[in-house]
Amino acid sequence: MKFVIVEQGGKQYRAAEGNTIEVDRLPNEVGEALTLEDVLLSVDGDNVVIGTPVIEGAKVQAKVLDHFKGRKILVFKYRPKQRYRVKNGHRQQYTRLLIESIELE
Repeated sequence: MKFVIVEQGGKQYRAAEGNTIEVDRLPNEVGEALTLEDVLLSVDGDNVVIGTPVIEGAKVQAKVLDHFKGRKILVFKYRPKQRYRVKNGHRQQYTRLLIESIELE
């Protein structure tokens, strides 16, 4: 099984060819191709390559499938005996990427 660990937006994701990953929203349009160049680790069977901090020349080709919102998270602040109550909701914006190919040099 061949997979890599890529960094996107300060977070790390496990990516394998043909699978999808959900990253924080990107400005790219749906259907547009993009290249992820921050490959931190590569595993191909028993062959493991660890970057210092990234693997030089390694690229991951991906395609934007869609943009969507995550589940709603409720934020409730409360201070007892002070009549202080604040209720907020938040839905994070995500982009779903299809991993098309992994190129290692």
